[in-house]
Amino acid sequence: MSTINQPPAPCGELTLQTIAMPKDTNASGDIFGGWLMSQMDLGSAIMAQRIAKGRVATVAISEMAFLRPVPVGAIVSCYCELVEVGRSSMSINVEVWINIESTNEPAKVTEGQFVFVAIDENGNTRKVDQQLSGSKED
Repeated sequence: MSTINQPPAPCGELTLQTIAMPKDTNASGDIFGGWLMSQMDLGSAIMAQRIAKGRVATVAISEMAFLRPVPVGAIVSCYCELVEVGRSSMSINVEVWINIESTNEPAKVTEGQFVFVAIDENGNTRKVDQQLSGSKED
Protein backbone atom coordinates (compact mmCIF):
# COMPACT_ATOMS: atom_id res chain seq x y z
CA MET A 1 0.00 0.00 0.00
CA SER A 2 1.33 3.44 -0.93
CA THR A 3 2.01 5.98 1.81
CA ILE A 4 1.63 8.95 -0.57
CA ASN A 5 -1.97 9.64 0.52
CA GLN A 6 -1.37 8.75 4.15
CA PRO A 7 -1.45 11.62 6.65
CA PRO A 8 1.82 12.32 8.44
CA ALA A 9 2.36 10.28 11.58
CA PRO A 10 4.57 10.71 14.64
CA CYS A 11 7.67 8.61 15.23
CA GLY A 12 8.11 6.98 18.60
CA GLU A 13 6.01 6.20 21.64
CA LEU A 14 3.40 8.53 23.12
CA THR A 15 4.86 9.44 26.52
CA LEU A 16 3.00 12.63 27.48
CA GLN A 17 -0.23 14.33 26.50
CA THR A 18 -1.65 17.61 27.81
CA ILE A 19 -3.76 20.60 26.79
CA ALA A 20 -2.20 23.97 25.90
CA MET A 21 -3.71 26.50 28.31
CA PRO A 22 -4.10 30.31 28.09
CA LYS A 23 -1.61 30.92 30.93
CA ASP A 24 1.17 29.53 28.69
CA THR A 25 0.76 32.03 25.84
CA ASN A 26 2.97 34.77 24.44
CA ALA A 27 1.78 38.28 23.51
CA SER A 28 0.48 36.98 20.16
CA GLY A 29 -1.74 34.41 21.87
CA ASP A 30 0.28 31.35 20.84
CA ILE A 31 1.90 28.91 23.25
CA PHE A 32 5.43 29.82 24.40
CA GLY A 33 8.24 27.75 22.88
CA GLY A 34 9.71 27.37 26.38
CA TRP A 35 6.51 25.72 27.60
CA LEU A 36 6.70 23.26 24.69
CA MET A 37 10.34 22.55 25.49
CA SER A 38 9.44 21.78 29.11
CA GLN A 39 6.76 19.32 27.96
CA MET A 40 9.35 17.65 25.71
CA ASP A 41 11.76 17.41 28.63
CA LEU A 42 9.05 15.81 30.79
CA GLY A 43 8.02 13.36 28.07
CA SER A 44 11.56 12.28 27.28
CA ALA A 45 12.41 12.03 31.01
CA ILE A 46 9.59 9.50 31.39
CA MET A 47 11.25 7.31 28.77
CA ALA A 48 14.77 7.89 30.14
CA GLN A 49 13.72 6.96 33.70
CA ARG A 50 12.15 3.75 32.44
CA ILE A 51 15.30 2.83 30.51
CA ALA A 52 17.67 3.79 33.35
CA LYS A 53 15.44 2.16 35.96
CA GLY A 54 15.78 5.21 38.18
CA ARG A 55 16.75 8.84 38.47
CA VAL A 56 17.99 10.77 35.42
CA ALA A 57 19.06 14.32 34.62
CA THR A 58 18.82 16.25 31.36
CA VAL A 59 22.32 17.19 30.18
CA ALA A 60 21.76 18.46 26.64
CA ILE A 61 19.12 19.50 24.14
CA SER A 62 20.06 19.74 20.49
CA GLU A 63 18.62 20.08 17.04
CA MET A 64 15.56 21.88 18.34
CA ALA A 65 13.21 23.11 15.61
CA PHE A 66 9.90 24.94 16.01
CA LEU A 67 7.79 24.25 12.93
CA ARG A 68 4.46 26.00 13.61
CA PRO A 69 2.66 27.87 16.39
CA VAL A 70 0.49 26.02 18.89
CA PRO A 71 -2.92 27.52 19.63
CA VAL A 72 -4.57 27.61 23.05
CA GLY A 73 -6.70 24.52 23.62
CA ALA A 74 -4.64 22.24 21.38
CA ILE A 75 -4.01 18.73 22.63
CA VAL A 76 -0.22 18.51 22.78
CA SER A 77 1.25 15.02 22.36
CA CYS A 78 4.93 14.18 22.94
CA TYR A 79 6.30 11.16 21.10
CA CYS A 80 9.71 9.82 22.09
CA GLU A 81 12.09 7.46 20.37
CA LEU A 82 15.28 6.11 21.90
CA VAL A 83 18.22 6.81 19.60
CA GLU A 84 21.21 5.57 21.59
CA VAL A 85 22.25 4.28 25.00
CA GLY A 86 25.79 4.79 26.22
CA ARG A 87 27.43 3.76 29.49
CA SER A 88 25.44 6.30 31.49
CA SER A 89 23.62 8.35 28.84
CA MET A 90 20.54 8.08 26.69
CA SER A 91 19.70 10.12 23.56
CA ILE A 92 16.01 10.48 22.84
CA ASN A 93 14.33 12.12 19.84
CA VAL A 94 11.15 13.96 20.74
CA GLU A 95 8.38 15.05 18.39
CA VAL A 96 5.44 17.19 19.50
CA TRP A 97 2.20 16.88 17.55
CA ILE A 98 -1.20 18.57 17.71
CA ASN A 99 -4.37 18.12 15.70
CA ILE A 100 -5.25 21.15 13.58
CA GLU A 101 -8.60 22.32 14.96
CA SER A 102 -10.21 23.25 11.63
CA THR A 103 -9.31 19.99 9.84
CA ASN A 104 -8.50 17.61 12.72
CA GLU A 105 -5.35 16.70 10.76
CA PRO A 106 -2.23 15.85 12.76
CA ALA A 107 0.63 18.35 12.57
CA LYS A 108 4.16 18.22 13.94
CA VAL A 109 4.89 21.48 15.78
CA THR A 110 8.38 20.91 17.14
CA GLU A 111 11.13 18.32 17.45
CA GLY A 112 14.44 17.95 19.19
CA GLN A 113 16.94 15.57 20.69
CA PHE A 114 17.30 15.30 24.48
CA VAL A 115 20.24 13.66 26.23
CA PHE A 116 19.96 12.31 29.76
CA VAL A 117 22.39 10.68 32.17
CA ALA A 118 21.47 8.17 34.82
CA ILE A 119 22.33 9.38 38.31
CA ASP A 120 22.41 7.76 41.73
CA GLU A 121 20.86 9.00 44.98
CA ASN A 122 23.83 11.37 45.48
CA GLY A 123 23.54 12.91 42.01
CA ASN A 124 26.58 11.06 40.64
CA THR A 125 26.55 9.50 37.19
CA ARG A 126 25.82 5.78 37.19
CA LYS A 127 25.81 3.04 34.58
CA VAL A 128 22.59 2.41 32.66
CA ASP A 129 21.58 -1.21 33.26
CA GLN A 130 19.92 -1.70 29.89
CA GLN A 131 22.33 -1.56 26.94
CA LEU A 132 21.36 -1.58 23.28
CA SER A 133 23.45 -3.77 21.02
CA GLY A 134 25.94 -1.70 19.10
CA SER A 135 25.58 1.38 21.34
CA LYS A 136 28.60 3.50 22.02
CA GLU A 137 30.24 3.74 25.41
CA ASP A 138 30.46 7.15 27.14
